[in-house]
Amino acid sequence: MQLNTLTKITTKGKKRLGQGHGSGRVKTSGRGTKGQNARGKVKISFEGGALSLIKRMPFRRGKGKNKDFRGSSVILNLDSLNIFKNNSIVDIKTLAEKNLVEEGKAKMYGIKILGNGKINVSLTVKVPVSKSAGKKIEKAGGRVKLDSPNKFSQAKSDLAGGKVEPAQTLAKSQ
Repeated sequence: MQLNTLTKITTKGKKRLGQGHGSGRVKTSGRGTKGQNARGKVKISFEGGALSLIKRMPFRRGKGKNKDFRGSSVILNLDSLNIFKNNSIVDIKTLAEKNLVEEGKAKMYGIKILGNGKINVSLTVKVPVSKSAGKKIEKAGGRVKLDSPNKFSQAKSDLAGGKVEPAQTLAKSQ
């Protein structure tokens, strides 16, 4: 065996701290003596007891200054749906196949179809639409069919259909 034939080891083994006299790091386990770092972990954001950076930043006042950074839904107009064939289904997947929307953004932020323009084909639309867009789609012979409507619109339709009594009428009856 020669030194140039041995396999090269470039990584060092992990320090085994607190393993007694045989480890070579006996009394303080390689942490030095005393102080905050010897006694436990310190958060990265800790600044020695000073006021933290986030609290030193000015509070931005005014309308719209402290909004969350969530994007708004992807918007399409009715006239862009004319590229579909009659009786086809319109959902996120088919819109992405026709390059009308990016599938990732559409799934993250949602899609809404607005009523600008005319529609000449009958479609089954499975994405949220505005009222005017829904009327135009139904007038062209298509239909709007949502698989999972949001809770607000479901509750609103239940109220309109008389399935649920509004809270005010419940309070008056008691």
